[in-house]
Amino acid sequence: MHGFGEFWWSWRHQLKAFTEAGYRAVAVDLRGYGDSDKPPRGYDGWTLAGDTDGLIRALGHTEATLVGHADGGLVCWATATLHPRSVRSMAVISSPHPQALKTAALRESNQRKTFLKGFLKAQIPRTAERALTEDDGVMAEMLLRAHSGPAWLDTDDFSDTARRNRSAIQIPGVAHCSLEYQRWAFRSQFRPDGSKFLELMDKRLHIPALAIRGEVDNYIQRSTLEASARWSSKLELTEIPDAGHYSHQEQPDDVNHRLIKFAAN
Repeated sequence: MHGFGEFWWSWRHQLKAFTEAGYRAVAVDLRGYGDSDKPPRGYDGWTLAGDTDGLIRALGHTEATLVGHADGGLVCWATATLHPRSVRSMAVISSPHPQALKTAALRESNQRKTFLKGFLKAQIPRTAERALTEDDGVMAEMLLRAHSGPAWLDTDDFSDTARRNRSAIQIPGVAHCSLEYQRWAFRSQFRPDGSKFLELMDKRLHIPALAIRGEVDNYIQRSTLEASARWSSKLELTEIPDAGHYSHQEQPDDVNHRLIKFAAN
């Protein structure tokens, strides 16, 4: 499951590697993104977890290993907690547990500095949508540039990815729907549904879990990922050299090796 401002394409390297390793690999456009439906609501943690649980069953399986990046990783955490029978194991890339991220954003100055500014800007109706789509969707490329490691920036793969993300964010409805994820996360803090969700999420998982972070990720701090161990008894943290926030795209061979080794356990 992909992160903010992206779509299934972000997993192009993993789809090929997992398929060649004998797995059935599936990457989708999350609710509101790409070619997926764009309903006016349903961007809360419960519904997104239900989407994933339903997808596993619709594909003819009873359980799966989930892999998610950023916002997609938060959906992994929610699905594993709310639908535990559907998740055999879970790998998240630059995606801490929701409670760990909330706590760090409020209490840790480095995490607050990198996370809260963009998160709060996303709450402004219409203005945030315009910022994402204006100038041929240049904001989608700016996000990649701001949080990637330097090794990826001058490659053809980066240029192609930036072009595709710019195109995808301009699909009618995508900018609004993608922002609704962050808007629910913020607004729910002041409503009973937010308190109820965090209460349900305050459970320790006992499935195998892998947390991957690029060593030069300037968006999610290592300490924030480490704090996620409070909610996972089998969490293993590993870092990818020469990679930033998008390590699965920046250093795909390294990430694929670690993911496939993890999935085989």
